[in-house]
Amino acid sequence: VRRLVESGGGSVQTGGSLRLSCVASGYTRSSNSMAWFRHIPGKAREGLAIIYTGDSRTLYRDSVKGRFTISQDNSKNTVYLQMNDLKPEDTAMYYCAAPGFNLAYGGSWYDSQKYSYWGRGTQVTVSS
Repeated sequence: VRRLVESGGGSVQTGGSLRLSCVASGYTRSSNSMAWFRHIPGKAREGLAIIYTGDSRTLYRDSVKGRFTISQDNSKNTVYLQMNDLKPEDTAMYYCAAPGFNLAYGGSWYDSQKYSYWGRGTQVTVSS
C-alpha cells in the first residue's frame, strides 16, 4: 500500500506563488515517476507535470509551462510543485499521483488512468 500526502496549498492573490509538497511512503520507490494533477468539480483531472525518479526528466502541461516547476528529493521520497504567477483559473484541488506501472518517457503521462496511487489533495485558491 502506497501513501501520498500533499501539503502547501492555501489562498493567494493573482500573481502570487505557492510551493506544494508530496511525501510518499510505502514502497513508492518502485515507481519510475510521480506527477501532479489538479481537479475542479465536474471536470476531469488535469495532468500538470511529471518527473521521472531515475533521471529527473520532466514534462509539463502547456498551460503551466514556464510558471510551474516540478522537482524531487528522492532521499526524502518527496516531490514538489513550485507554482508562480498564479491565476484564478489555477484554483483547484491539487493531487500528487504515482503510477502502478512504469511510464515510458513521452507517453500519455497526463492520463489519470495510468496512476494507481493518489494523495488526498491540497486546496489552492487564487483570488483576482
